Amino acid sequence: MLVAAAVCPCPPLLVPEVAAGAAPELDTARAACADALGVLAAARPDLLVVVGPGDGAGVESYPEGTPGSFRGFGVDLDVRLGQGEDRSGRHLPYGLAVGAWLLGRTGWADAPVEGRGVGEALTAERCAEEGEALAGRAERVALLVMGDASACRTLKAPGYLDDRAAPFDAELARALGAADTGALRALDSGLALELKVSGRAPWQVLAGAASGNGELKGALLYEDAPYGVGYIVATWSR
Repeated sequence: MLVAAAVCPCPPLLVPEVAAGAAPELDTARAACADALGVLAAARPDLLVVVGPGDGAGVESYPEGTPGSFRGFGVDLDVRLGQGEDRSGRHLPYGLAVGAWLLGRTGWADAPVEGRGVGEALTAERCAEEGEALAGRAERVALLVMGDASACRTLKAPGYLDDRAAPFDAELARALGAADTGALRALDSGLALELKVSGRAPWQVLAGAASGNGELKGALLYEDAPYGVGYIVATWSR
C-alpha cells in the first residue's frame, strides 16, 4: 500500500555542481525537496521507489545500487541509487539520477530503494497499472516522483513562450497539492508533450499507486518557474 509520496522536479540544475554560479537560485527548491524527503522518512516505508522520466518507450526497472552520472553536463559527479552496488551495467536516466542525488544529499537509509523509468509515450492507463503494481510491492510503499511541469513559461524557456503553459502548471500544482488522483489521470498527454512536460507519466504512475487510498492528503511545498520551466514540490501522506 502507498503510505507516502514526494513529488520533486528533476532538472540537473538542481545539483549545485551542475548549476555552478547559478546554484543559489534554486536553494529554495532544494530546501523544499529536503522537506519532502523528510515526509517519506517519517512514513516508515518498507520500500521506496523512485519514479521518473525514462529513456525508453515503456517501463524500465533499476535495482538498488544502479549508478548515475552528471558527466554529460560537464561535471565530474557520480551518484548511486540507494546503498550497495549493482553490476548489471545499467545507468540511471537523468531524472532518476537527480532523485538519487537528492537521496544521497539527505543521507537516505530508511528503506531499500528501487527505480522506475517511465517513457513519455506511456498511456495514462498503462501508467496507472504500473502505479497499482508498485503499491502492491510491499506492505508500506513510498514513492519519490521526479518530473518537471511545462518548459514554455517565458520567452527564454527551452520551449519558448506558450500561453497554455501557465494555466496547465497552475492546475497541475493544484492537483498535486490536493492529492487529486482524478485530475492527474485526466492530464492531456498531447498537450503535455507540446508543452515539453517531463513529469506527466510519472505523475500518472503516482495516481495509480494511490488508487483507492483516500487517506492520503496532499501539501504543496513549492511552485515556481525559474528559467521558464515549472518546478513543483509536493507531498502526499496519511
